[in-house]
Amino acid sequence: MTEAPQPIERDDLDDLTRFIHLGLTVFGILALITGLWAGDYKRAHHLGFSVHKWLGLTLSFFMAWRIWHGFYGPREDRFSHWTPYTRERLKLAGEDFLALLRLRLPERASHQGLAGMVQTFGLAVFAWMALTGSLMALWLYPGRKAGGAVHALKEMHELGLWLILAFLAIHVGAVALHALAGDDLWRRMFFLKK
Repeated sequence: MTEAPQPIERDDLDDLTRFIHLGLTVFGILALITGLWAGDYKRAHHLGFSVHKWLGLTLSFFMAWRIWHGFYGPREDRFSHWTPYTRERLKLAGEDFLALLRLRLPERASHQGLAGMVQTFGLAVFAWMALTGSLMALWLYPGRKAGGAVHALKEMHELGLWLILAFLAIHVGAVALHALAGDDLWRRMFFLKK
């Protein structure tokens, strides 16, 4: 019988992990903003659609890199060490939620408990958007009507907008609460502090 991996305590993230996070953040926000401008794909040579497409494909590259990093990167960044798929990890997330209800911030190692659940949700949503967006980049051409399967793919991609907004509200809200409590992890994530 193999023993389940133990949570890893650490104070800082390696530069590659932070760079991937920065790429996901920058290109995710740019793709989100330009996606609001890309709606009229039915017109040929629509600049908004083209800009959104290329920013989204760059985001897809960073997403693929993060998934690879989650399986083959440094031990502490692998999904097997933090993704909340075990009963024990889900229990930690529940404890963290109860702590928030008592107006206390959970104190856990990176990606453990509720933070791990939020990160997993965010990665799943970004992976969904990267997959559906990349497929649309292959099959959706400005100036042509989107038929059957491509139209369904477009609708599934657009549904992700609301999931991205929900994730950003939760994630940015949590970062702000931690910053107010004196935890400056956000500065380290953006290379502003070692």
